[in-house]
Amino acid sequence: MKIIDVKSTTFKEVKVIRFQRFTDNRGYFTETYRKSDFQKNPMLKFLRNKYFVQTNASYSRNKVIRGLHFQFNPYMDKLVRTVRGRMVDLFLDIRIGSPTFGKIAAQEMSTEYDKYFNRWIWIPNGFAHGSFFTKDTMIVYYCTGEYSLKNEVCISPLSEDIDWSLCNKRLKKEFDNLKSSNLIISSKDKKGLSLEQWKNDKRSKFFIYKK
Repeated sequence: MKIIDVKSTTFKEVKVIRFQRFTDNRGYFTETYRKSDFQKNPMLKFLRNKYFVQTNASYSRNKVIRGLHFQFNPYMDKLVRTVRGRMVDLFLDIRIGSPTFGKIAAQEMSTEYDKYFNRWIWIPNGFAHGSFFTKDTMIVYYCTGEYSLKNEVCISPLSEDIDWSLCNKRLKKEFDNLKSSNLIISSKDKKGLSLEQWKNDKRSKFFIYKK
């Protein structure tokens, strides 16, 4: 797996990993994951001793909003990649006591077949994860914990008390335009917790910021 670069997003803990595609007149070939690279590559040292136990695939139609999801017991870190289409990834700091608690940011994760690279985005424990889509899109993601229905939590991406001040303004405008259109969102996500409700939820004790 040829890693091109690894960069932090708005939050230093959330990383974007670019890896190379080898292209020719037939198309391209790429390795999307190699265990030894994830354990030994110096650019990926934050992934040392992380083991993926579940792989998910998701297809979303244009104007879909998903999230913001996270869980405990077990915790679930996520490594997410767009296979086809365009996803805008959303990540919200839910760690009690964090200097950026309640702030959300976004990362564009589009992919085209003729590009020489694709990207993973790393969403670690302590961040609620969501996304929105401006075209029909397929994504896959690796998880470090198996899904646990009884220990999943959702903060609504439509909650009015989320702080968007750190978010890319262009992507925030896209989100606002989507909110005012005929967006597609599940009832569970729409009715998720507000940030204030999460702050006062007894489960928040499982997400304490550590310096």
